[in-house]
Amino acid sequence: MPLDRHWIEQHIPHKGRMCLLDEVLTWDARQIRCRSATHRIAENPLRAHGRLGAVCGIEYAAQAMAVHGALVGASAPLASSMPDQVRGSLGAEVGYLASVRNVTMHVGRLDDLEEDLVACAERVAGDARTVLYQFRVTCGDRTILEGRASIVIDPSLSAA
Repeated sequence: MPLDRHWIEQHIPHKGRMCLLDEVLTWDARQIRCRSATHRIAENPLRAHGRLGAVCGIEYAAQAMAVHGALVGASAPLASSMPDQVRGSLGAEVGYLASVRNVTMHVGRLDDLEEDLVACAERVAGDARTVLYQFRVTCGDRTILEGRASIVIDPSLSAA
């Protein structure tokens, strides 16, 4: 089954134009890489005053983290090899972006970049209530934005 935009929309809360990712390029239990061309679309819902600021790259990375959680949660063989507290933190529960830290933006805007964006996220640590990701958004061989994000898991709002 292709891990394309249709699949992504079925597995994260973001639908329609707010789903910013086009496909999953690679993933495993620890990391994910997703491609997007939506930064060039004039109807991108994050645009303001005809521009898509670089800070919006955080949302691309956050959606990659959500997709990663959905994939790992749905992957019984991968998840079963993890410790219980880790497996619980990556299940079908809903997660919220709680904070971002050490964010560095290497460009001012995204909408003028000609190549596709690649949102990368690597799970650094976590338990049943919080997950820490290191993230990076690239365009070609250039890093556009990078930082760390904390995700808070709310098991009372299961996505299943």
